[in-house]
Parts: sequence; C-alpha cells; structure tokens
Amino acid sequence: MVSRSYSNLLDLASGDSPTFGREKKRFPRVATLPGVLSELDDETCNSVGSEAPSSVSQERMIIVGNQLPLRAHRSANGEWCFNWDEDSLLLQLKDGLGEDVEVIYVGSIKEEIDPSEQDDVAQTLLETFKCVPAFIPPELFSKFYHGFCKQHLWPLFHYMLPLSPDLGGRFDRSLWQAYVSVNKIFADKVMEVISPEDDYVWVHDYHLMVLPTFLRKRFNRVKLGFFLHSPFPSSEIYRTLPVREELLRALLNSDLIGFHTFDYARHFLSCCSRMLGLSYQSKRGYIGLEYYGRTVSIKILPVGIHIGQLQSVLNQSETEAKVAELRDQFRGQTVMLGVDDMDIFKGISLKLLAMEQLLMQHPDKRGEVVLVQIANPARGRGRDVQEVQSETYATVTRINHIFGRPGYNPVVLIDTPLQFYERIAYYVIAECCLVTAVRDGMNLIPYEYIICRQGNEKLDETLGLSPLNPKKSMLVVSEFIGCSPSLSGAIRVNPWNIDSVAEAMDSALILSEAEKQLRHEKHYRYVSTHDVAYWAHSFLQDLERACRDHVRRRCWGIGFGLGFRVIALDPNFRKLSVEHIVSAYKRTNHRAILLDYDGTMMSSGSISTNPNTETVGILNSLCRDPNNVVLLVSGKDRRTLTEWFSSCEKLGLAAEHGYFVRPSQNEDWETCVSVPDFDWKQVAEPVMQLYTETTDGSAIETKESALVWNYQYADPDFGFCQAKELLDHLESVLANEPVSVKSGQHIVEVKPQGVNKGLVAERLLKTMQQKGMLPDFVLCIGDDRSDEDMFEVIMSAREGPSLSPVAEVFACTVGQKPSKAKYYLDDTTDILRMLQGLANASEPTLRNISQVSPRVVLDRE
Repeated sequence: MVSRSYSNLLDLASGDSPTFGREKKRFPRVATLPGVLSELDDETCNSVGSEAPSSVSQERMIIVGNQLPLRAHRSANGEWCFNWDEDSLLLQLKDGLGEDVEVIYVGSIKEEIDPSEQDDVAQTLLETFKCVPAFIPPELFSKFYHGFCKQHLWPLFHYMLPLSPDLGGRFDRSLWQAYVSVNKIFADKVMEVISPEDDYVWVHDYHLMVLPTFLRKRFNRVKLGFFLHSPFPSSEIYRTLPVREELLRALLNSDLIGFHTFDYARHFLSCCSRMLGLSYQSKRGYIGLEYYGRTVSIKILPVGIHIGQLQSVLNQSETEAKVAELRDQFRGQTVMLGVDDMDIFKGISLKLLAMEQLLMQHPDKRGEVVLVQIANPARGRGRDVQEVQSETYATVTRINHIFGRPGYNPVVLIDTPLQFYERIAYYVIAECCLVTAVRDGMNLIPYEYIICRQGNEKLDETLGLSPLNPKKSMLVVSEFIGCSPSLSGAIRVNPWNIDSVAEAMDSALILSEAEKQLRHEKHYRYVSTHDVAYWAHSFLQDLERACRDHVRRRCWGIGFGLGFRVIALDPNFRKLSVEHIVSAYKRTNHRAILLDYDGTMMSSGSISTNPNTETVGILNSLCRDPNNVVLLVSGKDRRTLTEWFSSCEKLGLAAEHGYFVRPSQNEDWETCVSVPDFDWKQVAEPVMQLYTETTDGSAIETKESALVWNYQYADPDFGFCQAKELLDHLESVLANEPVSVKSGQHIVEVKPQGVNKGLVAERLLKTMQQKGMLPDFVLCIGDDRSDEDMFEVIMSAREGPSLSPVAEVFACTVGQKPSKAKYYLDDTTDILRMLQGLANASEPTLRNISQVSPRVVLDRE
C-alpha cells in the first residue's frame, strides 16, 4: 500500500502514475510554493546532515518546534546566510537519537523573509540543514506568539490569572484563531515531508499544543510525541481557560506526552479527570490514559544540558582569559551568581531583597559578598517587563547606595548581552548560584553551573587550585522550578519568603568545605549522566514503545474541528448492519435475545429512565414470536423492573445484574445464585457509611443482593482516592465472606460471589438447549463493563454444545469503544431502529402460526 504522504503527490502533480521505485527515496521533498512540489536529490546535497543517502530502512524523526535551530543574517552582498544555533535544545537533542536516525526540523525563522525570497530560502535550508521552514505572515505571527502564547498561555501556565486587563489581558478569540491557524501551517509543513507509516514526529512546547490534532486527523496512525517545556498548572488554574477542553483533547491526540516533573504530569492528569472524565493507570512503571481505545502514555523526565558544548567552551582561551579577569576583579570577595531573564516570573527583585536582608542582618558580609546578577533580555514584551526592569534598577541602586563603599558594590547588575564564554566564566568563579524564580518549567542554569564548577586543569591553574582537590559548589534554588526535585543537595527555598532566602544564602556561605564538596559531587554525578542526549534517547525509546501496536489497530476518526479524536479498535470490530442481522434473523428458528436496559434501551443521559411506549411496543412484538426468548438484564431492583414492564407479559427479566431472574410475568422471581444469608451487609454498610460521611457528594445504594457506594457527584480526585481506600477496607473486613468487592465507574460494589450478567446468559443458553431449542441465533446488546460478561459467554459458547454449529452470534455494544463485542451501534436510537426491524421481520411468522409454541422456562436450581 502506498503511504498517504506527499511522496506520491509528487507523481500526481507531474501527471504521472505513482511509481513505487521513486517512493523509496522518501526525502527530501518540500512544497516551496502553494501547489508546487520540488524533489531534491540527496546526492547533490552538500549539507551537514546529508552525508548519507536516505533509505527506507533508516529511522526518521521529524522534530517540530516554534523556531528552527538556526541563526540567520544577511551577507555583504545581501544574501541570506544560515548556521546552526548551537544553544538550541532542538539541535542538542539530536545527540541522543543515534547515528542511524535521520532528523528533519520543522519550524519558523526569527527573521522576516520577503515572500519573493521564501522559495530560495526554503530550498537552501532543506538542502543544507534538512530544515523545513514555516513562513508565518508577520501580523499573524504577532497575534500567535506575542498575543495568544505570551498573553494567555504563558502567564496562565505560570499561575497568573487575568484578573484585570493589565494581568495578561482578557481572553481574545481572534488571538486563539491565530494560534490555531499557525498550528495548521505547521501541520501542513509536516505533511509535506512525512512518511506516516514510518516516521516519528516529536512536537515541542506550548506554542504547538493543537498540532497533534491536525496531524492525527490527516494520518490516524501517525507516531506522535509531545513534550511540554513549561509548567502545567493545577486544574483550579487551568480550568479558567475558555479553550481548556480543546487543548486537552488536542494533546491527547499524541501517543506520548512528556513533562519535566511529576507535579506537572499530575496536574495534567487531574485536568483530564475533572474536565474529560478520564482516569489513568500505572502499569509496570508506565502511566497511561485510556482515550477512545488508544493508550496515551505519560513521560516524566527533566531535560538535561549538552555537556560537550559546555566543556568545549570551558577549554577555549577566551574563557580562560575572562576567568582570570574576573578573578582579579573580585579578589578577596565571595561571588554569588544569578542568571535570569528579565521577566516577572524569574524573581529577580525577590533575590535582590533577600541580598539586602542578608547585608542588614549580617554586617560582617558587607565588603566581602557580591551578588552578580546577569539579566538576559525578556522573551516577551509589554508593561510587565518594563515594570520588572524599573523595579530591578531601583532596588540595585538603593542597595548599592546603602551598603556600597568606594571600590565595592554589593550588587553588580549586568543587563547587556554577554557572549556564552563570558557567562561560563562567571559560573566558574561563583561560590554559590541563586535561582529564585517564582515559577519556571525547568531552568537549566543550576545544571550549567555544576558542570562549570567542575572546570578543567587549565582553569584550576588560573584560579590557583590544585587539580587533586575535590571541587565544590553551592546551590540555592526555588522549590517552584522544574529542576528542583532532581537537585537533592541544593538548599530549597520559597522565594516569596525573603527572610528564608536570606537565611539560605547565609547557610550556603558558611557551610563547611567538606559539605560543599559532597553536595557538588552528588549533583555532578546526576547532571553528567542525565544530559540532553540521555533525555532524548529515553523519550524516543518510550515513543517507540507507545506506538508499537499501531499496525495492529483499526482506527476511526470522529468529531469535528479540535474535537477530533481517533478511536482504535480490534480489526474485526465493525458497525452492525441492520440488513445483515435481519437476514440472519429470518433464516433462524430458535433465537435468544439478551438486552441491557440503562444506556441501551434507554439513553443514559435521559432525565426520566422509565421505558417509553415505543420501547415497550418493540419488546412486546419480539416476545410474541414463539421462536424468540427475550430477556432484559438490568442492574435495577426487581420491584422497579416489575412496575416498568408490567405490560410485557412474555418478557423475561433479570434484576440486580442477574441475581434475580423471572422467565415471564406469570412466574415467580428466583435467584441464580444460592446465598445462605446477607449477614455481611451488617459489616459492609457501617464501613460504607463512614466513607459517605467523610466524602461529600457520595451515597450508598442498598439493593436486596448488593451494596453500592456511589461517588459520581463527589470531587473526582478525592472520590477516586476514597474509593481505593474503601475497596481495600472492604476487602480486608470481608475477606472470609462469600462476596466479591469490585470498583467500577464511580462506584464500589459488594455483591455475592458469582453474580454477574454472564451467569444469566449462560443459564439461558443451557435452558434452551435442554428444552430442545438449540439456539441458532443469539443477539446480546449492552453498553458498559457489566455487559462484557454476557459478551464473553455468548462468544465462547460458539465452540461448545449450547449453540447450533451454524449459529449466528451478534454481540453488540453501544458506541465505538474497546469491547469484547464484535459489533457496535452508535446510540439508543440505532438500537431501537434495529430491534424494530427484527420485530417487523416476525410479523409474517405471527400471521402464519395458528397456535402458540410452548415458552421456555429458565430452570430453577
């Protein structure tokens, strides 16, 4: 089968028939202009990434980010020149993917490229760098990036609510539309180069959160991973976003979703639970969300740094010279270092206030301790950035005025751009690194600091250190940043508590040399083994595992717009054709029909659950056919079923999931399972009552044969937690009782052992066999987990003596979802329409039969 990618669109565009031989090249191909596809020959490429010809067997990864890992500038003759951005994470992660993985980048370019030049630039980037640029019109990009990303998503994900127009601004639907439009442009670019059956796609960060939906809609089996580099807020914060469900559903179109910390993943899972009703499970160390038959895996692993790049800069002569300069500049002083972007979440002003507090409380530190604050330009723009700058300058001026003296400024603010080697030099000479961000997705500054403090022989010589002496470092980090959990030797602080931060700074300075060395050694061991290559390799491994079953799944796409999702089901699972089942119905003579009620005969969303006239009429029509045995199996109690179906004389009823059975209205209710007593209720009910009192929104449903604790209206997280505790509690106190304790959708149920709907199905088939009516037609319809027992029984009965060798068996569930049934119908309306078709097929039989055949009576045990 030809891959549904642009590889065969190339042939179609040229007017030729698709050629399988050409398709093996797979790459590179790109649409450089709308409607125009260009093929580039690998042999003619002189790029860094194109040394080896592409092959079908080579694994390929398409990495998609907001910006390509490139730097651009115009040469003297006015032509565009490009080179790799060595600082880009997207470029660095390539080291972890292996030599045999071909990497293609899709993203935008910082610089604005004139439309007349875009074709040539795209060609150059593809040939030289294997990069596919997404050219975004400036006005659209501004709404997308500076508008929706930086005004809405970025503040909200950092726990800042738009309580006033000044704080992020009110939600603007036009900015959201721009965000979706740009994501669609990125999707189109991915589609130009993807071979969907073979390639992996790795999407990065909050700029492209709806991209998975566009890709999944185009290619149902696309192998897709997403990594969020920012925090994910708690559900109480996230739920304020007007497009909250659209973003969640879009992310769930990925196969693997990555987060830096468990907190971020936990918040995401909580949002999925509270807003979409999804639950997650942990299997063999992997967390997975079941979403319409697909398992969406959750990955928790903080990103690392590129150690090789840092070490190469440490070895440069410029770095050595800068270290010597700083050594002389700060001779006799202890340097504490802060490196932050000049934005509202980095907590620069809090750090400065803590420094001020330290100098006030410890006069002996004046003249000895210097805080060097490197302030990088903010990535966003707006009044909040200007306010941070103003506050920072004012605080620095005040501290230096109060505590400064000739030749000594306690705070050195560097707000001009530094070369990378200059920043590295500051790391080398700093005794302590301070990170006081109030919220940050990861923050790799501490990692860089640890590697730089390890240094090398040349730098040791410059600083007058013995290479034999153990290295040392100290970290004071905010507990609200992503790297904090992995730095167990750091002093963690609440940056809002100025006194606590000042105290931590003092502790870092007075700690013993041996303790500093032990902490450094611990951190260095972690950072050096968990670098960016390790992170990328681990993510790719998990993505391959998450996509392993793609080829064995049958997929359907449902939903419109951003509500689109893919349902993955068994290859044999298909919609039940009314014509097919009616034809089988007409050919057969001994029919067993088992029907669930709630959610099957009656929609689960209905306010009134009483059967309507149409439902009762269809059931009576089916029951009047002497070739049919119709049994309604429900979780309802027998009194309710008796009242509801009083007009259905020949309808068999099974109440409380099959504990009570009544073959027809003229007979008595009987039990399927012999239960000597229900004394266990006296033990179970007080336990349930205890959890009901402590769980607001929960209730106990008392049945004749069972007790059900329902927490449908409780807080989802608390209810789930309480349900697990209740399940363990009940299993413990009822260990010696003949009952089973099971959890279901928002319930914990205790019932006699052996009671399930499958028992009723098994008993009906056995009874019909004993009465000489060997079933040659079995129809079973249900909508939830309890009905799966019936499906299992009738499907396995095909191999046994209780069915005719040529029996037609129809196990049908409601809606497209994973099930033991082989058929599905969309909803209650479809089911009633199908049953009406069967009832109509019985009319000729009823007219021709002059006497009623004896009814089958379920055997009493």
